[in-house]
Amino acid sequence: MNPYLTQLQLISEKQSRLVVGLMSGTSLDGLDVALCEIKGHGRNTEITLKAFESVPYESLFVHTIRSVFSKKIIDLEKLTLLHSQIAKVHAGIVNQCLSGWKINKTAIDLLASHGQTIYHAPYHQHLQQGYGNATLQIGDGDQLAVETGIITVSDFRQKHIAAGGEGAPLAVYGDFLLYAHQEENRILLNIGGIANFTFLPAGKHFENIVCSDTGPGNTLMDAWVCLHFQTYTYDADAHFAKQGRINEALLNVLLLDDYFSLPFPKSTGPEYFNLDWLNKIITINNLSKLSAFDVLATLTTFTARSIAKQIDALGFVPNCKVMVSGGGIHNPMLLEQLQLALPHINISILPNADAKEAILFALLANEMIAGDNNAFGNGAKGFPAVGMGKISFPG
Repeated sequence: MNPYLTQLQLISEKQSRLVVGLMSGTSLDGLDVALCEIKGHGRNTEITLKAFESVPYESLFVHTIRSVFSKKIIDLEKLTLLHSQIAKVHAGIVNQCLSGWKINKTAIDLLASHGQTIYHAPYHQHLQQGYGNATLQIGDGDQLAVETGIITVSDFRQKHIAAGGEGAPLAVYGDFLLYAHQEENRILLNIGGIANFTFLPAGKHFENIVCSDTGPGNTLMDAWVCLHFQTYTYDADAHFAKQGRINEALLNVLLLDDYFSLPFPKSTGPEYFNLDWLNKIITINNLSKLSAFDVLATLTTFTARSIAKQIDALGFVPNCKVMVSGGGIHNPMLLEQLQLALPHINISILPNADAKEAILFALLANEMIAGDNNAFGNGAKGFPAVGMGKISFPG
């Protein structure tokens, strides 16, 4: 028998496991690395965040990824090369973090890698007959395992699609296990490049959850800043947006997009919500004379209003608490506009908000190795009860 199979069995039987979760989102700002101690599995899961670091990417690396990111026509050789190169860069960051934390890699049971999304193509977006939902994440798990010497679980989204889902958002599984409450209605809102929410009705019944992408998070704002304020990659503290005025005409047109009327669950990405989409709307509606500041202020409000519009689509939810995570928590104008759009709901920042997605992928790896899927019953609409992730051994 392969000795790694024996090791994997021993890991699955441990009372607690040390798992490093990795997340690199559509914002392409860096790699989130979360060292998690995980006890149990399923509804008995307990997670302690032992260490966390968000390591920014070098600008040349980001530029190279952007050359193949969310584009229909790309250099296929570059994509092939990046599949292993991204993994090697991520492995170097993991090794660097473990060294800085003074933790021997032999103490780590599993490495959980989301990889880097390159293209997301749910059917409702591509509408090509004969094809279903699809998504592509690169950053080879075998390279990660060999470069770090740690058993690696990666490529989580493919099983979700194979079982009938759209491959996103996957936060629902971790949100349910970590945050579902017997008596309190909760919404876990993540504002990354794309924003998504998980509605957890009181009672802890997985079949009753609603989880969906809401539309743009930071992606349009970041792209606009990169184009018009070229030494910046995002609007830190809403510095530029605060200098503009919200244009109600543009805002109202943006909110009329068909995506927002699609039923839950649904997913999307920068493949759809991008500057081409935005500029077309601006041109058609004769709004080209708006200043860059005004458009950015409007985009910030658009993200908030589109999120609120999707949450409102749930209907009235009494005693509901919204807990926010993701890069959007650092944009005060965005949070202010979100609270204005949802005056009846208590909005707060989730503890360990920056680490949340990396933690959730550590949890998914733990479920893949030690879980039995019973925690999710028969699944929920769009979210099958399946274990996700491919396993790679170091040797």
